This record gives sequence, structure tokens and C-alpha cells, in this order.
Amino acid sequence: MIRNHNLTVSKQQKSTQNIEATDIDEQLSPSDLVDPAALQAVEVQVEKIADRQRQITAQIKIPHSVEQVWQVLTNYEALADFIPNLAQSRRLDSPNGGIRLEQIGSQRFLRLNFSARVVLDLEESFPQAINFHMVEGDFKDFSGSWNLEPCSLDEQTGTNLCYTVKIWPKAMMPVSIIERRLSQDLQMNLLAVHQRVKQLAMVK
Repeated sequence: MIRNHNLTVSKQQKSTQNIEATDIDEQLSPSDLVDPAALQAVEVQVEKIADRQRQITAQIKIPHSVEQVWQVLTNYEALADFIPNLAQSRRLDSPNGGIRLEQIGSQRFLRLNFSARVVLDLEESFPQAINFHMVEGDFKDFSGSWNLEPCSLDEQTGTNLCYTVKIWPKAMMPVSIIERRLSQDLQMNLLAVHQRVKQLAMVK
């Protein structure tokens, strides 16, 4: 919807209001339910650009070709089928004839339903990059890219997949909460892409 760094991962929980939690299950994030060893396959870095602006980078190595990963990423309307917390991803008519997507992310946390909507214009550079920027949505800025590079994995050709997003929340959205939760979600999202590529490769 997006290069190598020494990377760190934030694993804190998100709450948009001061609420006393009584349901333990609702305090668990998706990453709490995943094998920690799997999460370690995704490297995440957060960079502070300005007081309320962040750049978050996540990357994973996938033991399949760049073309196979590209096929999964560019099947835009199927992304919500396997990306955690992505409730909707659909193509819209673009005034310039390009690729325009509407995406809605949805989460439940501490009894609250939280959702965010963005309309993105995308530019594909096959098979190396997919750049995107927000033209409408619930942020002041939401832009970035997917980058794909061939790499060697266990004597076979794989893909180094890197997602970078610059995010600028609106004033009513606590940036620290958005930063932590998005960092956590990106781990799950890249693992989901990895699994989707694997599943499609097995079918073939």
C-alpha cells in the first residue's frame, strides 16, 4: 500500500481512550498470537521525521521470486482477503487513468472499533517498486513504497521485500499510539504476504 537498516521493533499496545480493560483477550494484539520466531523474520525501524511525523520501514526475505511476490502485491482487490486488519481494498476510477485504491483498516482494541480510510494513487515500476501517496483520507499524509530486490536464500533466488511508509496523523490521533501499533501491524502484514506467496506457489 512500500533500504537496509539496523532495525528495532516496538511491541506496545494501542488505546485511543483511557479505558479500564476487563477482557484479557481484547488486550492481546495479533502479534501476541503469533510464534515470536516468525515475527523475528520481519525487521522494523521507526524514524522520527518531525514532531508528529514518522517514517516506518519493515522488511522480510521471502524464498520466492520477485515476480511471484509482485503478483501478490498487485492483486489489489484481494489484499483484504489475507492482510490482517485490512477490512477493504478496492480499485476506484482514477482521473489520470492510473491506479487508485480505497483502503480501510479496521481493528478492535479494548472494546473500541478503530478504523482509518485512505485513498491512494499508485505508480508501478515492474518489478522493482510500487510507490503510493494519499490523495484523500484520515491522515495529513500517508505515502511510501513497496520495494522488491532479488536475494540469495539457501542457494535459491528469493526476494527482499521492503515496505516504507511516511505517516502524519491528524491532531486528534496520538502519534505515539499510531507509531507503535503500525509498527506492530507491519510485522503481521509482511508475514501475511510471505504466507500468501507460499500458498500460491504450492497451488502451481
